[in-house]
Amino acid sequence: MADSSKPAADAAAGASKPQAAPKPPNPVFKMMGLPNFRLKLPSRNWMIFLTITGSFTGALIYDRREKRRAQQKWSELVAHLAKEPLAVDQMRRKLTVYLAAPPGDGLRIARDHFKEYVKPILTAAALDYNVIEGRREGDVRAGTAEQIRKFRIKAGEKTSVVEEPSVETAVLDMREKLGVSDEAGPKGDLVIGRHTWKEYVRGLHEGWLGPLDPPAAPVEEVPSNGIEEPMKDIATGDKPEETPNSKTDEIKSQVTKLEDIKIEETNTEETKAEKEEEKEKPAKPTGPKDAFITTAEYPTAQLPPTLPQSFDSSIAIEFPHILGFLNTPKRLYRYLNQRHLAESIGRDVAGIVLASAARPYSDENPSGDLLGTPSSDNSPIDSSSGTFEQQTILEKEEQEWHKSVHKRDETDKERVWLDNIVLDPRIASRMKHSLLSAEDEARSERLAEQKEYILGEERPAPVPFWRRMWINYGYGEDDETIRRKPILGNIDDEETA
Repeated sequence: MADSSKPAADAAAGASKPQAAPKPPNPVFKMMGLPNFRLKLPSRNWMIFLTITGSFTGALIYDRREKRRAQQKWSELVAHLAKEPLAVDQMRRKLTVYLAAPPGDGLRIARDHFKEYVKPILTAAALDYNVIEGRREGDVRAGTAEQIRKFRIKAGEKTSVVEEPSVETAVLDMREKLGVSDEAGPKGDLVIGRHTWKEYVRGLHEGWLGPLDPPAAPVEEVPSNGIEEPMKDIATGDKPEETPNSKTDEIKSQVTKLEDIKIEETNTEETKAEKEEEKEKPAKPTGPKDAFITTAEYPTAQLPPTLPQSFDSSIAIEFPHILGFLNTPKRLYRYLNQRHLAESIGRDVAGIVLASAARPYSDENPSGDLLGTPSSDNSPIDSSSGTFEQQTILEKEEQEWHKSVHKRDETDKERVWLDNIVLDPRIASRMKHSLLSAEDEARSERLAEQKEYILGEERPAPVPFWRRMWINYGYGEDDETIRRKPILGNIDDEETA
């Protein structure tokens, strides 16, 4: 009985124990009409929500800060080129950028990738660039080959093609008359993505090994339908002999004509519907009709007299692009790790901008044969005969292409994106890979540690956060802007008191 009465006594004592009075509200909050805020831990659901959103926000802010630092490092590495003096009668050194819509998507994605990762470094170096774009498969190949054919024609090779006047040719002619020349220095080709690289290599071979004149269009044979012979007899005056059943034959022919008319009407309706459906569908990739030469014709092609001993340096830029709802985790991981992509692309772009070092592509296959040494039959090099560097560049990107791209049509004789890269030894041995020299690599590390700045300049003092925000939102000016402002003085000749 004593044990059972003890909890009851404790409960009665606890009930009679006076509770602590609530803390009075802050008079300031009370005067403002606000409730009494008390610090307490959030609930379980709020803790889960704040942990997830806070972790994602923190990872995003950290990634964007490191990405901005990486781009600033490579921009500072090449920024001294923008301050180099240039003669009045010279044009800035120009690079060629090859850009194509990724498989299964539009051209806007490729343009955004170029503007986000490549263009800031080109702008920091004040370099000019020419862009060859492709909206569908085969456009970059055709543009690359056409550019090479124009160079060959301008160099003096004979052709029957009459070049139509354009704004570009008019500007070039005017610059030539005025004596304006390009800046001396190496140029380069900047190719974005594996699909663009395959078209670039294909167009390079087509432009140098193919003819200058376009191939003749295939002649369509008109099928004979048995009408030509009777028409010849009528023209010569011979009339077909009448038979007793001629009237019945005429009636039958009229009936068949009516049936044919009905069939034609139904066919025209079907063709109209098919044309409307084709308009809504995306454009099909260009086939081999536009190509001036096929890969099988490489061995028999003659080298043009204007072929240089080595081509301009080239570099392939990463372009990771994956579609599909099931690939959302991978896309989310890449979205939070853009700093690594900015670091890799920045190194490649800075190497081709500085043009301080270059090397030939690796020319040895597993069997030991050299790429620059043609075989006995001078056969082209396919990926099945060996592994060469031009064939394996960005090869992993093909695994992430949309499945609709890998489907072949029965009418497709050639698909640049799906076919293996075929190399001719005479062309592949002249290609060079752009590199970043050891000195520039060491200087980029010092720039990352803020031990060095742009060549010929001292690193400015760091700007506090509050002042940077004050300047960015339009309420102030930085010291550089104030220093560049002109001092006009007393323009109106007013007398000061």
